Amino acid sequence: MNRLRQSLINSLFPALLVLVCITVVHFFAEPFQVRVAYVFFMNLTIAIGLQIFMGNTGIVSFGHISFMGIGSYAVAILTIPLAMKRILIPDAPFGLAYVHLSIFPACVVAIAFTVLIATLFGFVLKRLTGNAAEILTLALLVITHVVFIAWIDLFRGPRALYGIPIVSTLYWAGAAAIVAIVIAKAFRDSEGGLQLRASSENLLAARAMGVPVEKLRFRAWILSSGVVAMGGILHATFLGTVGPNSYYFDQTFLIMAMVILGGMRSVSGAIIGTALVAAGSELARTLENGPVIFGEKLPTMFGLTGFFLGAVIVLSMILRRDGIMGDDEFEDVFHRWMRRRKEENSGKPSAVSTSSAS
Repeated sequence: MNRLRQSLINSLFPALLVLVCITVVHFFAEPFQVRVAYVFFMNLTIAIGLQIFMGNTGIVSFGHISFMGIGSYAVAILTIPLAMKRILIPDAPFGLAYVHLSIFPACVVAIAFTVLIATLFGFVLKRLTGNAAEILTLALLVITHVVFIAWIDLFRGPRALYGIPIVSTLYWAGAAAIVAIVIAKAFRDSEGGLQLRASSENLLAARAMGVPVEKLRFRAWILSSGVVAMGGILHATFLGTVGPNSYYFDQTFLIMAMVILGGMRSVSGAIIGTALVAAGSELARTLENGPVIFGEKLPTMFGLTGFFLGAVIVLSMILRRDGIMGDDEFEDVFHRWMRRRKEENSGKPSAVSTSSAS
């Protein structure tokens, strides 16, 4: 209980950052900037979901965007109006062409279904380590993408599935980001989270000490899949359309760049990495289109955004493998700064002693 209470206290500062950002955007931002802020919170939710697994297990996962896609498609199929659904997917299996739910029950079902799929893969993944586990997550991404394209009766294949109610707002996205932060902090600070991170450093020693590595790894996998599914729901209910290419390698490398740059062992690192990569991606996207700067038209530079993401990952691996934050959280940096200030103040002679000496 003490660990949980402390993790909730530690979640206050990043949650406050989210609230301040929402307030500033609400009162001062243009519609385009509101959209950018929404996408930022959506990606932050997904990045934190990925951090829950990668940061605590030490296993690089290429498959978490599959959970984003499953959550998006699930909420789409359940919320598209029946009249439109009978046109788009009239032959949907399991009678889904005649099933319609309101947004909140649909979100619950979508997250539960995503967790169910994650559970099936988790039974295999929890027993694997290193390259074998990473290849399995990559296989999950490819399999999910193929299913989205090949199962035409349910997903419309490569064509977009549209007609999803556009109900998400900036406040929804901010609330989802705060929930993701609280979940990630609680798991990281829990006894199981500490044991799982220790097992990523020395698996044999952790098992020798009786740490239930497979059980904890499975728990991290399930938690992270549910959080990433929340991000998928935000994506579908904001754009009103979903397509298989939105949940493949481009989005995978975007989220991985965010987590790696900030430091995958730190929730605070995921927040900082998401902010920096989001800002850099927006700048690269602007330069791609050949903007006019000081009266000069710059040439178009297609692929600059992808180059930027690749450069972020490569440079992070070369210059700072542990990311910007390393293992630190915001509260660790704050406590270290306070301790340094206290040491500096204690080392200075007081005004009374100085005057008496003179």
